[in-house]
Amino acid sequence: MNDVTTRPNSLPWPPIIYLAAIAVSVLLNVFYPLPWFGQPLSSILVVLGWLMIVACVALNISAIRAMRRAGTTVRPDRGTDHLVMDGPFSITRNPLYVAGTLLVLGIGLVSGIAWFLLLAILAAFTVQKLAIEREERHLHARFGETYLDYARRVRRWI
Repeated sequence: MNDVTTRPNSLPWPPIIYLAAIAVSVLLNVFYPLPWFGQPLSSILVVLGWLMIVACVALNISAIRAMRRAGTTVRPDRGTDHLVMDGPFSITRNPLYVAGTLLVLGIGLVSGIAWFLLLAILAAFTVQKLAIEREERHLHARFGETYLDYARRVRRWI
């Protein structure tokens, strides 16, 4: 990261990481499937998984709308022009990444593939290290004390 005020990352890590988690989960299940829950718990988990996927879509739409209203980019590899603190950003500083994690977890529950649950946690940790922490430095450099006040009021995840 050459100039933290210009942009936080050179690559859009989060979508790459979440797609990789999905692909690796499927591949691991093909070569080394893990046991899954039987009925009736598996049916309940499928419903919970669909709810997580719907929540992912709703959270994504809401966060993207809030960012567009504020006139800032949605891309994680571009610098932001405005600090968004309303809508889902008033609940979590990273609603798009919460949504990505919900998507991976939801697919795992719907498909009954246990690997998704492990890879969702690994993906969230990787996103935090490769994207969130860099974005936080970027936001602090761009917005100073305003960002620090926001970060004290709103959690990083949930």
